[in-house]
Amino acid sequence: MFDSTLRAGLSKVLNVDLNDDQWLQASLPVGDGGLGIRSAKMLAPSAFLASAASTLALQQSILPDSINSLEDPTVASAETRWSSLSGSVQPAIEEQHIQKAWDKPVTGNQQALVFSRAAGDVDKARLLAAASAHSGDWLHAPPIASVGLRLSDEAVRVAVAHRLGCKACEPHICPCGKAVDARGLHGLCCRRSGPRHQRHHQMNDIVWRAIKRAQIPAAKEPVSLMQQDGKRPDGTTLLPWARGKPMAWDVTVPDTYAESHIDQTAREAGSAANKAAANKTAKYSALSASHVFFPVAVETAGTWNQSAIELIQEIGRRTTAVTEDTRETVFLFQRLSIALQRGNAVAFLSTFDTE
Repeated sequence: MFDSTLRAGLSKVLNVDLNDDQWLQASLPVGDGGLGIRSAKMLAPSAFLASAASTLALQQSILPDSINSLEDPTVASAETRWSSLSGSVQPAIEEQHIQKAWDKPVTGNQQALVFSRAAGDVDKARLLAAASAHSGDWLHAPPIASVGLRLSDEAVRVAVAHRLGCKACEPHICPCGKAVDARGLHGLCCRRSGPRHQRHHQMNDIVWRAIKRAQIPAAKEPVSLMQQDGKRPDGTTLLPWARGKPMAWDVTVPDTYAESHIDQTAREAGSAANKAAANKTAKYSALSASHVFFPVAVETAGTWNQSAIELIQEIGRRTTAVTEDTRETVFLFQRLSIALQRGNAVAFLSTFDTE
């Protein structure tokens, strides 16, 4: 009953219609591709068993010596329920007092169940991306409007719909002439979508401001950096970054669900980001002699390439050295994740002809 009420409330607040599979995904932890809205039916056995194990020694110390062991029928019932949810053996005795030790096999088994029900490549790519590192950072961001961390209600609705595979709109024709299905994913890669460029510029601006916050002078789109062909990366530092060389970066946002990527993203999370990063590295290969180059590739579904993660972590570490706030890296990932989701929502809305 509690889960039914929670599901109805979540559907009403987010303005999305959740089927059973989408509700199951939503009830998974954010790191496993869900929304972190935990189902009581899924979580209760783990919480109860961890509590029972952690208080067992205290109960034994209170009871007289004549009672050598406790046999609580509710524990046996919870263990049976837990086994059906996890499909796994019980945690080691020394870990049974830790709720995570009980909960992790349950969420892993339920996540595998969600994956097994994926109907096609789009769903497979969506689920792989949702469970990748940092794709759900926007869900952890505090909604503070003054620092740009608050998404509009519509942006949240679109972000949740894309993450869970819910119906986002009625099928219609994009102004570019192509059909848009009920999920509304076409706007993320539409060639005539102006918001795609706005999304790129906003994310690049966040990276640039973060470097400046670390007290490292940097310039956007430096002129004459590559005189032989006139190419300009999105930015470069004006002081050495590593090995006596300045750092240059370039942001790109490939679409997870594009026809050119879907075959690979349905098999491996981040394949579109890795491909885009490799293309950027090749494009700016001439910079390797004078600069340390980092491609910052973030897919529309939120998956990052590894070198981009390393760059953001390093910027956060250097910012922490200045501000002494250990949360700088977390905040930077959240700002970029929010900017991505906001840009996705605007790109989605651009598929409607408002004239």
